[in-house]
Parts: sequence; structure tokens; C-alpha cells
Amino acid sequence: MDEELKDYYVPQIFRKVFCEHSKEQPRERGRKDRMKKIGFDNDKYLKMQSEHIRDRINQFDNKLYLEFGGKLFDDFHASRVLPGFAPDSKLQMLLQLADQAEMIISINAADIERNKIRHDLGITYDEDVLRLIDIYKKKGLYVSSVVITRYAGQPSADLFRKKLEAIGIHVYHHYSIEGYPNNIDLIVSDEGYGKNDYIKTTRPLVIVTAPGPGSGKMATCLSQLYHENKNGIKAGYAKFETFPIWNIPLKHPVNLAYEAATADLNDVNMIDPFHLEAYNETTVNYNRDIEIYPVLAAMFEGIYGHCPYKSPTDMGVNMAGNCIIDDEVCKAASRQEIIRRYYQSLNRFVKDEATKEEVYKQELIMKQAKITVNDRAVVPVANDLARENGSAAAALELPDGTIITGSTSDLLGPASAVLLNAIKVLGNIDKKVHLISRTFIEPIQQLKTGYLGSRNPRLHTDEVLIALSMCAVSDPNAKLALEQLPKLSGCQLHVSAILSAVDMNTFKKLGIEFTNEAVYEGAANN
Repeated sequence: MDEELKDYYVPQIFRKVFCEHSKEQPRERGRKDRMKKIGFDNDKYLKMQSEHIRDRINQFDNKLYLEFGGKLFDDFHASRVLPGFAPDSKLQMLLQLADQAEMIISINAADIERNKIRHDLGITYDEDVLRLIDIYKKKGLYVSSVVITRYAGQPSADLFRKKLEAIGIHVYHHYSIEGYPNNIDLIVSDEGYGKNDYIKTTRPLVIVTAPGPGSGKMATCLSQLYHENKNGIKAGYAKFETFPIWNIPLKHPVNLAYEAATADLNDVNMIDPFHLEAYNETTVNYNRDIEIYPVLAAMFEGIYGHCPYKSPTDMGVNMAGNCIIDDEVCKAASRQEIIRRYYQSLNRFVKDEATKEEVYKQELIMKQAKITVNDRAVVPVANDLARENGSAAAALELPDGTIITGSTSDLLGPASAVLLNAIKVLGNIDKKVHLISRTFIEPIQQLKTGYLGSRNPRLHTDEVLIALSMCAVSDPNAKLALEQLPKLSGCQLHVSAILSAVDMNTFKKLGIEFTNEAVYEGAANN
């Protein structure tokens, strides 16, 4: 029999019992009422953001180089901390400007040479450039060229250039400048930016994006300003970063969540001292932007004879803060994101992928946000059940606030068990009903252990879903349960032990927002 016979169905009314058994009491008592609420006006954002960029273009000679940071079409961090923000909002905004815009993708030659990986996607930076080109083109955006920055004749960069040219993409080279970014006299000269290839552009808005940090987006923009100025065009520069949001408080949970998301970079949000001095107005910016601003201002003065901006905040065009319509909803969502990021760092540390300093920083952010892990409702439920059973357990919160649990059995681990239990509840299927019989599970276990060399006989979530799909052909209950899967998107999950990569991938595909304890537990190797 499968884990479904060991159902732990925890209605909302019993959540308090679990919480009182924990060291900390959860603050999100009203979470059930807020789960469906929207805190961000996405339509307002699309309209306001595109209009603001058009205004910025008009401030210059109808030519603006826009450094575009963050994810363009899959910004799930923003959608989590700003409920109502669509993951592709920035893409949709740019599509409103598609007739005015073209895109340049920058990539560091050194990143090509060393096969630098985007860890969220598991692909190299150069592979991601090809992916981005394909996606942008399919969406209707014009990708005019790729610039290989810090080029020094790397063979892998040359091969990549040939690959791009074979698909009709123009490729340019930018070079390292000795003493960059402080040697202003050399940088802003024919021996500095002047040695870089001049990237030919034809549209008023030039969006400079990249597969990741360190790709040379800002340097590409400034190099183009130098060349445009030599050609008699007073082009402008602006920076588009969604976070930190400049016109909300420094320690607002939304901004703290961004610090948590970038804890591995050891960067911090700061009050912009230049903006405060110039306007007597408190705004929030990123420490790296604040540190580089005097250099940027000097570069502008070298190119134009003056700097058009009085502060790094002035350079930004982000309107997200003006589109928050329910601050409390965004605060609550951001607190949950901070906890998720804390758990991510803990797990990275256990796997030797993060430093103690990163974990310490996450702990500090938790204290600044005045939260603990038990403010995530599923955490104490899963952990208490694991202690009670002496084996790994999982807890999943449904959209109505009901918490469903699952435990380790001889057939399933907690991740698989809670998944089956959840879709059974969502489909109003009696808990005694077997969605997958032992006769289906045991042959799969035999295949895993007898032929594929696995030491763990329990089924992963993907294997469970495949088995469920097979059962759905002839079993109406299995078919009904399978149809509930879309309802899991946005649900919260916690597991009391480290999840397998397979299970994490399945939950990501289902849209489940999961955390797990950073401990290995034999009983939880599901």
C-alpha cells in the first residue's frame, strides 16, 4: 500500500496546535485571508514604466542606452515579493516599445573561456546568449548584435563569434582598459573606449542586457556614449533594475528580500548619499552603484563636459514602487521570500556551495525583518511531524490555508507522499482510495534497484506522477487527481530533510514554492 493510507490531513483549525509545540509562534496568523490578495498593480506598472522610458529617451538626442539588469521574462523573485507582478512584466513592457527598441547582449570573453554556468538554468553563459536571442526574436524583439567584452583573442570567444555570425548576428569586440574604472583620462580617450568596436544601432532605445553579472553591460553603454558623442549624437544612459526599490524604506521587507536574494554577492542596500545631498530626499540604492557613481560622473564629464545625473538614483528608471497597491500584502510575501532564501543558503552551505558569511548575513536579514523560520506555517508542521515519527516528513499549504502532510514509507518518501495526499484533497477523493496500487509501484522499485543500480527503492515525485498518469487511463480517481496538479502552483511546501534534485525540479515545474531543512536523513532520501 502507498503512503496515502498514512494520510496526515491537517485542517486550518489544527495549525495552532502544531505551532504551539514549536519554540516560536508564527506571526502570519492572517495568512489565509491574504493568500489570494494582490499587492501590485501590474497593468499600472506596464503603462507607467513604458511612459517613463519614453520620457527618458526624449531627454537626450532621441537615443538612450538602457542597462537592463535582472531577469527580463522570468522574474519569479519579483512575482513572489510583489504579488500581482507577472514574471514576464518587464518583457511585456518592452514589447510596448518594440518598434523603438533594439537589443544588444553583452558577454565577457573570460566567461566564455571558462564555461561559466548560470546555476539557475544549469547552462553556460554562451549557451544562454543563444537561448536569449531565440526567445527575444520569438517574442518580437529585435536583437541587433552581441558584444564580446574584455576580448583578448580567446579561442573559445572566436568560435562563439563564428557560431553567432552563422545565424546572422552581428558580433563586436570590446577590450580591457588598464586601470579600469579609475583611470578616467585613459578610459575616456581614443586609447580607451575609442579602441572598442563601435556598435552600429538604428533605433532610439538600445537595451543592453546579459546572461549574468560581470558581463560588461555598463561599460558597453558608456563606450557607446563615447562613440556616439564623437559622431555628434548626445546619447543618454539609464539603468533599469527592479530592486532595490528606490522609493520605499531601506529596511522594507521587499528591499530586505532583495538583499537575501543576493547574499552570496555580499552586497547591501544603502541610502543614496548623493541623492540626499542634492535633493534632501532619502532614497535607496545598491552599494555597488553608489560606489561607482563618482567614477561614472567623471566619465560623463569626460564625454560631455558635464554629468546629467546628480545621483545614482537619478540614473534609474524603475517605477515599481509606484505600483504597490497593498503594502501589507507585499510585506507578508517578502517575509516568506526571506525565509526561503535563508533555507537556500543553509542548503548551499551544507553542499559546500556557500560560505558561513552568507549564512550569517541571511540570519541578520531575518532579524532585521523580525521573523523566524516558524513564520513560515509549513515549517513547524513538517518538523514536528518528523520528530513525532522519527523519519522525514513534509507539509504543504493549499490555497485555502489547509495544511497537508506526508511521511516516509517503504514505498514513498515525504515529497511524493505529500504530493499525492494534496491532490487527493483537492479532488475531494476519499483518503482511503489508492491512487496508485502497490502492484504498480513495486515493478518500478524493482527496475530502480535491480537494473538501474539505485540503492533507494522509494519513488521520486516524477516517477509517482508517471505512475499516476498510467493509472489515469483506466481509473477515474487517478484521472481526477491528475487534473488537480495546476492548483498546486503557488502553494507552500516544507520538507524536514534535504530534497533530491529530481524532486526539487518537479516542484519547480509545478510552481510549488518549497523549502527544506539542511540535513541529510537516510529515511528522507526519496
